[in-house]
Amino acid sequence: MSETGTNTQPVPDQILQVGFGFFACKTLLSAIELGIFTELARHPLPLGELQGRLGLHSRSARDFFDTLVSMGFLERNGDTYSNAPATDLYLDRQKPSYIGGILEMCNQRLYPFWSHLTEALRTGRPQNEARDGSVPLFEGLYADPARLKQFLHAMTGLSRGSNRAIAERLPWGKYRSFADVGTAQGDLAVQIAMVNRHLQGVGFDLPEIAPIFEEYAAANALTDRLRFQAGDFFVDALPSVDVITMGHILHDWGLETKQMLIRKAYEALPDGGMLVVYEAMIDDDRRTNTFGLLMSLNMLIETPDGFDYTGADCRGWMKSAGFRETHVEHLIGPDSMAIAIK
Repeated sequence: MSETGTNTQPVPDQILQVGFGFFACKTLLSAIELGIFTELARHPLPLGELQGRLGLHSRSARDFFDTLVSMGFLERNGDTYSNAPATDLYLDRQKPSYIGGILEMCNQRLYPFWSHLTEALRTGRPQNEARDGSVPLFEGLYADPARLKQFLHAMTGLSRGSNRAIAERLPWGKYRSFADVGTAQGDLAVQIAMVNRHLQGVGFDLPEIAPIFEEYAAANALTDRLRFQAGDFFVDALPSVDVITMGHILHDWGLETKQMLIRKAYEALPDGGMLVVYEAMIDDDRRTNTFGLLMSLNMLIETPDGFDYTGADCRGWMKSAGFRETHVEHLIGPDSMAIAIK
């Protein structure tokens, strides 16, 4: 807790900020839902016109916009509002850098589910659609192609920065082929192939993903070097390639499944092959990566036995599978990658 002046008595600022944090969270999520940042990406708008375009009541419109100004999401010159640089880049639905899709999902799904966190902590049971017997998240997604495509696009926005870092920072010159396991829309595969033009890549996922992956590869003119391979990593062997990547995959599952997937990667790789796992890995001391710790609580909400983990945890699993060399590197934001060499 912070202190003020020479007074050593703790102040409650952080307690109140976090305790009322849902105020700020829902304000941002509602702004994304209303499309305010996409509207202002065209050009700045005065109060009255922005209120009218969004269909907001006059009672609260000014307070809403000025709250977004105070949080740094909007800028205001007189009565005219415009996007801050970060929101203009990342929250305009018309830009390829848009990451709001995952926040739209937070607004529509996760926000109400998290109100049951206390129950989840007491029972250890998921609190999402499965709580009341409805179709679980992934089963429902894969049964609805339009919703699945929207979800995978949202995951692409969330992962783009880390995907690009992986494409640029690893020693890809040593290798000729790779497979992205649990590839989703395929952005990691696309970023790797775009930066490393000598590589041939495989996107490995369930058959329902094929048209979405292939469309994305075609949009990036990479169909000559990227192909889709349908498979279930619980049942099927992983592709035989020089490098295997797994992004935001392991945290969905319990310990035995995490270890099984790492063993499967080991078995599929040649001597000298590389496994790259990345997540919002918790720091080894479990003190500073708050997002990684919160994401682990989200796995409690969303899955029967998933959890996030430290880099040291992942390195231990890799060593147990037989990998001879492992290390962890920070990517961007809360994400880090664990790298293992067979």
